[in-house]
Amino acid sequence: MKRFKFKNLLVIFTLFFASISNSFSAGGGGELLKVDWSFKGITGKFDRASLQRGFQVYKEVCASCHSMQYLSYRNLGEPGGPEFSEQEVKAIAASIEIEDGPDEQGEMFIRPGRPADKFKNPYPNVKASIAANGGAYPPDMSVLVKARPGGSNYIYSVLMGYEDPPADVTLDDGVYYNKYMIGNKIKMASPLSDDIVEYSDGTQATVDQMAKDVTTFLSWAAEPELEERHRTGVKVIIYLILLTTLVYLSMKKIWSRVDSEV
Repeated sequence: MKRFKFKNLLVIFTLFFASISNSFSAGGGGELLKVDWSFKGITGKFDRASLQRGFQVYKEVCASCHSMQYLSYRNLGEPGGPEFSEQEVKAIAASIEIEDGPDEQGEMFIRPGRPADKFKNPYPNVKASIAANGGAYPPDMSVLVKARPGGSNYIYSVLMGYEDPPADVTLDDGVYYNKYMIGNKIKMASPLSDDIVEYSDGTQATVDQMAKDVTTFLSWAAEPELEERHRTGVKVIIYLILLTTLVYLSMKKIWSRVDSEV
């Protein structure tokens, strides 16, 4: 009886996960674009220049609609991230107006941002964000890369996937065609166009470059400890190799004595 129940549960779980997989592919976008990201692989590291440019794209293009509620401005200066200088972090935070209070009179007031402040939310609440975006909720970008199947490649592909719809596809007002979006329909207009930002380091701001940079920044935001985890992983592998070698040599020496006695 227990075996029967276990087999039933196994079948149910198999069908369940298969249905999830099908939901992502059925009627979905095309095969994602593949990018050789510098931060992938066991020794991968973030490109600091790309991270800083990606933050600039987020700040000047994405931040008007998308929040990043799990990041503080001070994170921009921490090791493993964009690594802005202390003065740069203070300047970035101070450029943002933050509502604070109440003061001694019981009233709210506006002050310049501080490094310890969380990234400012563009809307006071979820309903306001939905109302301002034609009924579509602009998701928080803090862990967006982790929340989407395909991760970094998915975000990059969607940013690059806007095009005119095929002749047999009809779109409602305010809906756009994206060949990599699940269902091929998206309510966000293409956010990027050539030279929409002016990179402070002089890099040409093409759509492809901005898409890669902001995806790199979002990948770091979703996993800021990635480089430290990679370093730890390398150390663990080296330790295991050395330990395995020592155990092998020790066992070989022990068994050599046994053989000689026989």
